[in-house]
Amino acid sequence: MVEHPPALDVAAQRQQQIVTRAQLLAAGFDDMFLYRQTRRALWQRVLPATYALFSGKLTSEQRRISAALYAGPDAQLTGLAALSWYGFRYSPRTDDVHLVVPHHARRKSSGYAVISRALALDAKARQTECYPVCSPARSVVDAARGLRELRPVRAIVAEAVQRGFADLDALDTEIVRARRSRTALIRKAFSEVVAGTRSAPEAELRECLAGSRRLPAILWNPRLVDAEGRRLPTPDGYLAEAAVALEVDSQEFHFSPQDWARTLERHNELTRHGVLILHFTPAQIRRDPAGVRRIVEDAYATRCGTSASVTVHANPGPGC
Repeated sequence: MVEHPPALDVAAQRQQQIVTRAQLLAAGFDDMFLYRQTRRALWQRVLPATYALFSGKLTSEQRRISAALYAGPDAQLTGLAALSWYGFRYSPRTDDVHLVVPHHARRKSSGYAVISRALALDAKARQTECYPVCSPARSVVDAARGLRELRPVRAIVAEAVQRGFADLDALDTEIVRARRSRTALIRKAFSEVVAGTRSAPEAELRECLAGSRRLPAILWNPRLVDAEGRRLPTPDGYLAEAAVALEVDSQEFHFSPQDWARTLERHNELTRHGVLILHFTPAQIRRDPAGVRRIVEDAYATRCGTSASVTVHANPGPGC
């Protein structure tokens, strides 16, 4: 058992037993001692000049701390690692820890520490005990720039707005800041949210139906009221001329069992007012988009001209 000097012990506790070589040397240990400790598997070198004072697997927080210590005091956590820190539910999981450093910094990526340089750091970063975390909007944009598929980008953009992590203005500001550097996917996902789509599966349904020549313009997340002006549940999509509502049914994207139960209740309420509700799962939309489009087209053709005790008001916009 190695006795730590008090100053090192305080730093080790604050940093969850992750320390730098500089901290160990300042505490009186030399490089040969560090070598012996790691050789005996009592400690482990997790990144260059960065050690864990234990053997075994690091937690997510210890990975973030070690990457931040390696990257230097000016580094800010961003990307998927930051989204995980904020508690995003639908962002892709990764062992990499993405940090942004000033453009003049000389530190390079190593191991799971992925480092990017920026002309300007995030002025809205939040300071934790061991490292600063970029704002949700900056983190979403940085994460999206590293993704290659539209689906996860849609998911993180929709979640950021739907759960109140970032508003549209903040996201737009960060997209403009990033310019055209790997922003095609997030620009598309952002435009869908601005147009009223509230989740990744809804965006896929919208894309699936966009090419139909038989359907009129679909209202996405419209505000519906009954004959007496009372607010009705908002469907994902609505064809007013045929009183057909479109719903993407996925417990995963309705966040909790309570939300799922409320979804079923509002479906019954719309049906009571004469609205036909078509239900589609995200898997169905991805697996058979042509079949989904055909079902909607047939329902519209059959019910075109059908009246329901429902009136459409102006679209309330995303996040409502």
